Amino acid sequence: MLLSAGGASLGRMRQVFEPTASTRGIVDPGAARFDLVRLDPAPDLADVVERHWVIRWDLPPGEEFTQVVIPHPNANLVAEPDGVFAAHGIPPGLFARTLRGQGAVVGTKLRPGGLRLLLDRPDAVRRGVVLPAPAVLGAEDEAVAAAGAAAVAAARAGDDAAAVAAVTPLLRVAAARRRTPAASRATRRIGHVLAATVGGALGPHATVPDLAALAGTSTRSLQRLFARWVGVSPAWVLRRHRVHLAADLLAADPARGLAELATSVGYYDQAHFTDDFSRVVGTPPGSFARRCARPAEGALARA
Repeated sequence: MLLSAGGASLGRMRQVFEPTASTRGIVDPGAARFDLVRLDPAPDLADVVERHWVIRWDLPPGEEFTQVVIPHPNANLVAEPDGVFAAHGIPPGLFARTLRGQGAVVGTKLRPGGLRLLLDRPDAVRRGVVLPAPAVLGAEDEAVAAAGAAAVAAARAGDDAAAVAAVTPLLRVAAARRRTPAASRATRRIGHVLAATVGGALGPHATVPDLAALAGTSTRSLQRLFARWVGVSPAWVLRRHRVHLAADLLAADPARGLAELATSVGYYDQAHFTDDFSRVVGTPPGSFARRCARPAEGALARA
């Protein structure tokens, strides 16, 4: 089940910040009507920031496109073209965004626990929370608004590096203000567990006790850690990863057998897989596969 485990592994991970979320989660990616660019954070922010991302779109007049995303256990700071700059916690369900005309959005995906670290308030882990960026970054409204506007303008001009550079100084100051040894230990342990989950260090049938062993702690302590810093449970993380992986595999091969797929992503029977998949994605895996086989219609995105 476990390829590596224990506190010694955690110690070796002290200065290694691996991805804690896969690139999966975009529902029906073949039908996407936007460009997505992912960028690495500044090295001194890698313990707080997973990555930056930029989305650009240019739709014909009168057309619109709705993209659905299966969320990861991460919060995002997002600068919008309408001037709104806010932090978005883990959505309670699917996230859907409708695009019209032309535009760009600049986001910063925080590491799990990163929003709690920056805000240092319990409501940072409330599912679906939306908080103004100045409150999270601890900066004046005008400075934050200017940084968000500069980021969006740079993204629209195609200068992704400048878009990231516009928000990085505010993130650097906020992280330096809130980063404590205790917070760093907590987020590092959470990150190690999540990176192992999505990176293949755990087998498909891993359990919460397996995650706890990897972190060198008890199951109950791991559950308390996730409740305080992330806002979802370790069991949620395991289920969500399995659904992400299944959706990705179905999008790549819609004809794949569902019973075999269920086993390969960690379920002992197809019924439990179908229940979890339907609850998270909003449609049964068979319907999802059929829609992914018709990407030109963008059926799922408009359902």
